[in-house]
Amino acid sequence: MKLLQVAAEIFPLVKTGGLADVMGALPQALAAQGHEVRLLLPGLPPIVDAVLHQKRVLSLGPLFGAARVELRRGQLPGSRLPAYVLDAPYLYARAGSPYQAPGGADWPDNVQRFALLGWAAAHLAAGELDPAWQPQVLHAHDWHAAMACAYLAAHGALPVASVFTIHNLAYQGLFPAGDFHLLGLPARMMSPAGLEFHHQLSFMKAGLKFAERVTTVSPSYAREIATAEHGVGLHGVIQARAATVSGILNGVDGSVWDPATDTALPHRYSAADLAGKVECKRELQHRMGLAARPDALLLGVVSRLSAQKGLDLLLEALPACVARGVQLVLQGSGDPALEAAFQAAARAHPGQVAVRIGYDEALAHALIAGADVVVVPSRFEPCGLTQLYGLRYGSLPLVRRVGGLADTVVDAGAAALADGSATGFVFDAASAAALDGAVQRAQHLFADRAAWQRVMRQAMAQDASWERAAGQYGRLYEGLLAERSARGPAPVRAVPA
Repeated sequence: MKLLQVAAEIFPLVKTGGLADVMGALPQALAAQGHEVRLLLPGLPPIVDAVLHQKRVLSLGPLFGAARVELRRGQLPGSRLPAYVLDAPYLYARAGSPYQAPGGADWPDNVQRFALLGWAAAHLAAGELDPAWQPQVLHAHDWHAAMACAYLAAHGALPVASVFTIHNLAYQGLFPAGDFHLLGLPARMMSPAGLEFHHQLSFMKAGLKFAERVTTVSPSYAREIATAEHGVGLHGVIQARAATVSGILNGVDGSVWDPATDTALPHRYSAADLAGKVECKRELQHRMGLAARPDALLLGVVSRLSAQKGLDLLLEALPACVARGVQLVLQGSGDPALEAAFQAAARAHPGQVAVRIGYDEALAHALIAGADVVVVPSRFEPCGLTQLYGLRYGSLPLVRRVGGLADTVVDAGAAALADGSATGFVFDAASAAALDGAVQRAQHLFADRAAWQRVMRQAMAQDASWERAAGQYGRLYEGLLAERSARGPAPVRAVPA
């Protein structure tokens, strides 16, 4: 199949979260299974600088506030997959993140920056921009690319199949309703049956309403977002699309995350030979200024510091954990109050708590390899990648039973320990007491080294490959194309005036 994947970030060129990891791995996995895959990416400086052999496909002229817009085609470094770069310096050639200025405020023209990405995706998919190539499926990722589905729908008869993936429903791409005129869409689409959301304009809703298939990144999260608790106001829209919404678990890029080959580790290891993991723990303790205690349960956290991630629960539980001899290494950034609180905890517990504010990819690998337990206590979690890395590295995940965490970690209760299915520790209530109870269970199992290593090996045996996920996406695309072939091009759903 000919597949166009559209997103705002991609590892290792531009990364703010798990979306970049998905885009760095899923297209390659699909190509490895025989599909013809191309990407469309915004012309952010790291992307413009890194994509190889760029050639101009088309000059698009003034669009969305930019006087010069070009579509270029090149190759991604490493994978050599074909990639279109949407070069619009006025909109994309900036410092800061893809979405925010260096000071942390959203770029004021994000509505135009990501409308352009969606517009270009739709017209490329319709065969208008590159006469030499047209996809059969357009796959848009998260709100940044969701407008592609609206522009396709505005075409009338949809020229290609469309799939929209929600990576995190909490980030919706909301803009003032008065910005609708900037999009160049029919006025009828700014209604509750279209893009209007509580007197605002919602890019996320564009994907939910107008894609032919909606996916999210775990089966449990697909069920959760259809509820008022987790639907962030869009649960009614998702309920209405229930027959076309599904969840496919993310995978792990084995070329990047493999303890047997990971060059970021001071010592490499495998499930067959775990000696290197002991050395990774010792090196991490030394590097982060922790007491060199092999008998101490070492908790690791690599996370954005936010209320979603439940790290306030860990803060509350930390004094009791430390009193029992537990150690903690945390790397992350985000909420200034959480940053300050964890830094204060490190000062209060020298030798037992170490905190690194910011993000360092190599340290993240060393931290996950050196930890005994990877803690992910999220209030909600669409999929989560950190616990998958923990499984692969034999660093047992300790997670709350939500979203993709519930789908990927089997609690080390008595039954699971007996039948050999245990892979980590799971708790239910969003409370410090529940989290601390799971830590205590982890400490108890950690004292039995033979039992702990059995669970480690079971965790490392889990199939978290992108090959599995890519196969599921491939079957989704095939089913959608078969339906379209049987019925003819799908008409756009009526949108009331």
